Amino acid sequence: MQQNKDMDQVHALGNERIGLLIKRYYWPAFISVIVSALYNVVDRIFIGQGVGAEALAGLSIIFPIMLIMMAFGMLFGIGTGVQISISLGQKNYSKAEKVLGNGFLMMIIVSVFITVLIVAIKGPLLRLFGANNETIGYAQDYLGVILWGVVFQVVGFSLNNVIRAEGNAKVAMYTMLISAGINIVLDPIFIFYLNLGVKGAAFATVFSQFVMMLWVLFHFLHKRSVVHLFFKNMKFDFQIVKAIVAIGMAPFAMHLASSLVQGVLNTQLVKYGDDIAVAANGILMSVIQVVFMCIIAVNMATQPIVGFNYGAKNFSRVRSTLLKAILIATLISVGGFIIVELVPGVLVKMFNKTDSTLYEVGVRGLRIGSAMLFAVGFQVVVGNYFQATGKARLAMLLSLLRQVIVFTPVLIIFPKFFGLDGVWMSMPVADITSALVVGFFFRKELKRLKEMIDSREKLM
Repeated sequence: MQQNKDMDQVHALGNERIGLLIKRYYWPAFISVIVSALYNVVDRIFIGQGVGAEALAGLSIIFPIMLIMMAFGMLFGIGTGVQISISLGQKNYSKAEKVLGNGFLMMIIVSVFITVLIVAIKGPLLRLFGANNETIGYAQDYLGVILWGVVFQVVGFSLNNVIRAEGNAKVAMYTMLISAGINIVLDPIFIFYLNLGVKGAAFATVFSQFVMMLWVLFHFLHKRSVVHLFFKNMKFDFQIVKAIVAIGMAPFAMHLASSLVQGVLNTQLVKYGDDIAVAANGILMSVIQVVFMCIIAVNMATQPIVGFNYGAKNFSRVRSTLLKAILIATLISVGGFIIVELVPGVLVKMFNKTDSTLYEVGVRGLRIGSAMLFAVGFQVVVGNYFQATGKARLAMLLSLLRQVIVFTPVLIIFPKFFGLDGVWMSMPVADITSALVVGFFFRKELKRLKEMIDSREKLM
């Protein structure tokens, strides 16, 4: 392990220019998350074009359940990654490896648990999330296959985040390129050539996730990693697991809340619209997901920098990283807003070219639902900052603010007055309200950072 203490990427986190560091880490992260987003988006495009609008609605019903699976990946992937970043900043390399061992152990245990749980309640769960007699068959076909790959998804996604946290951004990028590339190639083969339909999309996804898991495991068993995965460290340590969960709880809560809210959203869409409205929402979620993933790439690029320098008490670099990240994320969200508002029809036709009703509902949904998309980048980055610096409770509060505290009540109330438009309107209302609240905490944190910077400079 001694040979890794002076590895270039670890040294650079505390010394290289912030702008160059962000640039170096952003593009691999950007490629990773965009390719990751293609998992769901490509499945929906192939299913929407090749099977039809009802099959696309069936996949949209599955989306909340996929978020549950991803939530557990976030819980242990981000929690483990942040703890490793902070430990590396403190030059505590043995603790970093213990964190990795405990994180991996919990990934296995929880992914097996969540698989068994969803299998047991699969039917009622799909009904809860808005499935009806027309769509439940497609949803069951897809979910029945996907459940075989929960362990692959959780372990692969989580450990890839750890790879990024230790400074190996390019390796993390290759992980996603390989996995998503396999998925994209296999999708048309399984769906069309083998005539497996919705099941074919699921088989392609599971196989690609299996390859991803093997790839990341090989990384941590190989000398190229900064921290290594040893069997001796796969022993339950309550304090380490507690620290991992505390940090990972915010993204976990956000994705779990997103799952529940998506379930409520689907039921409201069926109530005030129909299956076409659910399919249109699937398109909306796919488009917004791409924008969000670009912003999340900023978080992925800056999280190791913030975590390392916060652990090293280099608060001026922490503040500089935060401000640059906010600027980049804001530019991305503004760009996404402009594209969605200008050419929503082009985006809808990417998923289905023949259904005129889906086109009409989808265009209106995109325009209304994305009306405040430009305000999203700022709040996502600030929430991630609180997470990366160990402020778990505040990060969780801000994560839940948009998804639950604001969005859910508006989602229930607005459709009573505005019908289906009220469903779409609930999204921008939640976006702008949560952005204002996040701005309040951000202002307080900037003041606190300045005080810590001044205090440290006096001691030097």
